[in-house]
Parts: sequence; structure tokens; C-alpha cells
Amino acid sequence: MIDYLVHEKIPVGVAPEDVRHILSLSGGKDSAALAIYLRDRVPQIEYIFHDTDKELPETYNYIHRLEAILAKPIVRTTPKDSFDHWLSVYKGMLPSSHRRWCTKMLKLKPFEAYVGDGPVINYVGLRADENRTGYISTKPNIIAVYPFQDDGLVRADIMRILEESGLGLPPYMDWGRSRSGCYFCFYQQKIEWVRLYEKYPDYFALAMEYEEKAVQVGEQFYWSKAESLRELSQPERRKAIRDNWEKSEAKRRASRGNLALVETLGGLEAEDPGHLRDGCLVCSI
Repeated sequence: MIDYLVHEKIPVGVAPEDVRHILSLSGGKDSAALAIYLRDRVPQIEYIFHDTDKELPETYNYIHRLEAILAKPIVRTTPKDSFDHWLSVYKGMLPSSHRRWCTKMLKLKPFEAYVGDGPVINYVGLRADENRTGYISTKPNIIAVYPFQDDGLVRADIMRILEESGLGLPPYMDWGRSRSGCYFCFYQQKIEWVRLYEKYPDYFALAMEYEEKAVQVGEQFYWSKAESLRELSQPERRKAIRDNWEKSEAKRRASRGNLALVETLGGLEAEDPGHLRDGCLVCSI
């Protein structure tokens, strides 16, 4: 048991045995590592996964393998209403970094419904070597805590936890995607869209269809900043994006020394670090 999480974070007057301990899993490396890290420290912890129904196959596989390692069920909190339902409610307005209704309706609301109104400690996988914010519930009964930050764990520690557990990194990192989330996530960088096109052309086509339908309802919106996916999918444009990324990576490797393969596949810092890392902290990436 982690004493500072149990005693110092619990509101005055609330008995420790009345507090639920919940960790939301995203299908990413940090939340998976945190689940393993807390497995024997917080025996009563509950693991949940918010299934948006728009995840990559690798994400579902990773959650399944993690469940076996934890030897404890991971509750699927699939939203009552789908992404397409909420897209209709929002009159075809696709989510973006400035209007993250997808996070609110497909992750935060299901999380709050699962939690209810009783006292809860929500464990978040922010590391000690990162500085970012996210979309966290503001319900007064939910208290967010950050074990990795409190214990000084950095990226290398997360890699060690995953390796020693036998889980390893999420398999989508093998083909160059850096984060979990919906296949059309607007936090993807252009090189990730290129890789999605090459790995899962059907998903790319569905994302493009969403984009082009949004224009039909009166909104000019592109998943990838100011460039449509149809333009991005052209052979010469994909080659240009790939060439530009490789040049940026070469410069980054030269400035930081030789990097591990996993860092070059998933390390998309060269293009836009802030854009990549600012995500939903209901479940950390």
C-alpha cells in the first residue's frame, strides 16, 4: 500500500475503507506501466478501459495482454452512445484540440458514471520528466494522484517496468504510431497519418470520409491541421512528409546521440512536441 496516497489524499472524515481506487487505462505505455507499478501496492485498485469503439486493433490486444499480467479484470466502460451519435448531436462538428467533445462524451462522462458520487482516488500516469496538462474530472469526490511524479519515475523507469513485466510496449509503436486513441485522433502528426494510410488504409479512408462529410454540413475542417487527408494521401505528398520527418529525426539523433529504436519510431518530438503530448488524462497515454 502506498501510504501517502491512502492517508494524505483522503478527505477528512472519510474512512479509508470507503474510498475506491481507480486507474483508467488508455492502451498506452504509461497507464499500462502504472497499472503494473500499483498492482501490489494498492491491492483494491480497479482497472477500467474506456472503449470508444474507434480504437486500433493493437490497442485491444494490448489491453487483453495487460489484463492477463495483472491477473485482474479490466472493466470496459463502453459509452452508452457512440461517437457517431454524438457527432450527430454536435451537428457534424468534428472534435479538435479546441473542442474536445469526444474526450468529454466518450471518456470523461463514462468515467464519472462508473465512479458515481462516492470518494475516489484516480491514479494518473504522468511521469516525473514531463510537464503537461490534460482533461481531468472536476467532480469534488474524485481526487487525482500522480504516483510516477511523486516517486520520481521517468521514461526509462516506465520502459523498465514494461520490459520486466513481459508486456513490453504497445504494438502500434512497431509501425510508428506514438500514442493510443481513436484511429482518427486529431493529435496525430502528419507522419502518423502517413503511417496509418500505409498500415490501415481502410481506417484512413473512414477518417477521410468523416472529414469530407464535415465540409458538407458547412464546416471546413481538417484532421491534420490545414491539409485535407485526401491531399495528404497523394503519393508525392506522403513522400515529402516522410522525407521531412527523416531529416528532422536525423538532426534530432545527432543532437541527442544514438537513440533506441523505440524512440525513433515513436519519438515524434521534432515536428510539434506540445501538439503530441497534450491529451486526455482521464487515462494517461
